[in-house]
Amino acid sequence: MDYIVEMNNVSKAFKGFSVSNMSLKIPQGYVTGFIGANGAGKSTTIKMMMNLLKPDSGSVRLFGQSYDQHEKAIKQRIGFVYDGNVFFEGLNVKDIKRIVAPAYKQWDDAQFKRYIEQFELPWDKPVKTFSKGMKMKASLAIALSHHAELIIMDEPTAGLDPVFRRELLDLLHDIMADGKRTLFFSTHITTDLDRIADYIAFIRKGQLIFNQTIHEVADSYALVKGRNDLLDRDTEQLFLHIRRSSTGFEALTSQRSAVQKLFGDQAVIDTASLEDIMYHLKEEAQHA
Repeated sequence: MDYIVEMNNVSKAFKGFSVSNMSLKIPQGYVTGFIGANGAGKSTTIKMMMNLLKPDSGSVRLFGQSYDQHEKAIKQRIGFVYDGNVFFEGLNVKDIKRIVAPAYKQWDDAQFKRYIEQFELPWDKPVKTFSKGMKMKASLAIALSHHAELIIMDEPTAGLDPVFRRELLDLLHDIMADGKRTLFFSTHITTDLDRIADYIAFIRKGQLIFNQTIHEVADSYALVKGRNDLLDRDTEQLFLHIRRSSTGFEALTSQRSAVQKLFGDQAVIDTASLEDIMYHLKEEAQHA
């Protein structure tokens, strides 16, 4: 398999927080959802991926190249879609095109026009009059119009209404249909990824917990509910986190097959959602 991004043992320390020994590979031609709670390290990881932050240790390679020698070439091939406004508020779409287009060797005026019309964005109104969704569409139009091979989106659906979120996800699904682009989609709204993600990378407190296909996650992780008397020192080893109550327990496991073999029909075993996984692993970390 070819990888667009390869981060190997990357660390970055701040006062009170660090990303530690991050080894993350993003496969070419797929959608990777990057999940984690707010403050988990998603934005820090993306900034190192884009060379906006230098790691303290480890290596970052995109398209098989390092930023030390190939920064301009790498950034020609990346499109970044941020969750807020990255433009000067007084500019309109025409102004933005005039400023941005010369920076990209593969800029396509006709394609930019098509996307602006498809996204129903006004050419002459200043960006400050745009809604959050419109600003995101403008960023996406730019990324697509210089034929970016890797599109990085940092919390793109945060703060959007449900209808527009659905429209954006449908649009991204269509954009990925030809298999020529790779999408790295950072979010804490895990339900968005059920529709478009091929891979899920989960970060918690600056550490990568897993990077698996969405099917591998579904096959491995399960939410188990049963009577408290099913738990003992041995069976508890199968669970990542257990929440007990007077009526029974709910627990997260990454060993679904082993739990099914042990408990059979004595417990209810359901596929764990990404939200379930994030919740239970956050609780486990807080009580560790």
